[in-house]
Amino acid sequence: MAEKFDVAVVGGGIAGASLAYAMAKGGARAVVLEAETEFKDRVRGEVLCPWGTADAQALGITEALQQADACALPWLNQYMGPQQIARRDFLATTPAKTPMMTFYHPKMQRAVLQAAESAGAEVRRGATVSAVTPGRPARVTYRHDRHNGGAEDLAARMVVIADGRNSQFRKAAGFAVGRETHTLCIAGVLMEGVRLPGDAFHMFTNCATGEVVAYAPEGSGRARVYLVYWGESRARLQGAGDMGRLLRALEWTGVAGEYFSEAQQAGPLATFEGADHWAEHPYREGVALLGDAAASSDPAWGQGLSLAVRGARILRDALLGNEDWDKAGEQYAQEQHRIYDKTRMVTGWFREFFLVSGHVADARRQRALPLIAEDPTRVPDLMFGGPDIPVAASARERFFGEDEAAAQAVS
Repeated sequence: MAEKFDVAVVGGGIAGASLAYAMAKGGARAVVLEAETEFKDRVRGEVLCPWGTADAQALGITEALQQADACALPWLNQYMGPQQIARRDFLATTPAKTPMMTFYHPKMQRAVLQAAESAGAEVRRGATVSAVTPGRPARVTYRHDRHNGGAEDLAARMVVIADGRNSQFRKAAGFAVGRETHTLCIAGVLMEGVRLPGDAFHMFTNCATGEVVAYAPEGSGRARVYLVYWGESRARLQGAGDMGRLLRALEWTGVAGEYFSEAQQAGPLATFEGADHWAEHPYREGVALLGDAAASSDPAWGQGLSLAVRGARILRDALLGNEDWDKAGEQYAQEQHRIYDKTRMVTGWFREFFLVSGHVADARRQRALPLIAEDPTRVPDLMFGGPDIPVAASARERFFGEDEAAAQAVS
């Protein structure tokens, strides 16, 4: 006979573990099935934007992040090319008055799973899921090391697929997936011995080459370094042999030599494609998609972890606030897709405005950037302020300097 749970989560990343923690705290019987027995470093997002930090607080996982040595960054240092154009105080200028947070991903995963277990959730590491079957109840088939690999089944009022951007079970569970087709890529590596100011997230944009560089301090002289570039503009950066190429690619920031002259590689160097993919409606018949399995945001803009934490909060609130979990799943799916679709729209504007090259793009920036300098509110603040910030129908026109006020200023 299948074991019975209220919530069964497939995947123990920040989205799945946070949901299991929150549901267990709310009195639900929850289980997490996680394939990995030891979390290893790999290139992925390690930044919670200020609005994601606020959602982490709302979920109650901030203490777990602090136990994982999360680093609070209250400032944003922003550059166009090598020239600094802004130093922003997140605590003073974001709706939630919260900082950005960074952390070492494997340590974060361990800490949040431990918090879920302490709250009463069962955590089964080394559990290899083979099938997720929608229904009422939904079902999961898996093998677990503790039972010598024998197949086991469980049933749950809600099965949550949270196994990442390359989800194995999303399609099999009947979810259609939409995908963008642009070629933006992101390379990343962890460095140690970095002489980087540790109170700020450093973001450099080079419109001439269509590149973004981010330096994200993680404390104790460690920092994650990211390079965003168009896939056709350079060969993929992969492996320790390409570290020299990466460091040369950072030289246009003007500070790479100062920050990294004594630094050492502390993790793998890898590149992956950034194009979004998403499920239009991430719930059906007792199965919900969560985190990157529901919607993978282009990591060039750093929204993925924040969207994952927001998704866990939305699903928790829907389930704990409604006896009818099918109705709760529908509510979650609508709200999850709304905030993701809004995020994809605005990050698409950023990609088009800052990273597309050519005469038309250059003319647009030449027209719009002086207007933005005079009125920074022309740039939608969704990436740092969060998807609850209103985005008017005229927002793109104002951002691109195509509105009536811009026309009057030119005349």
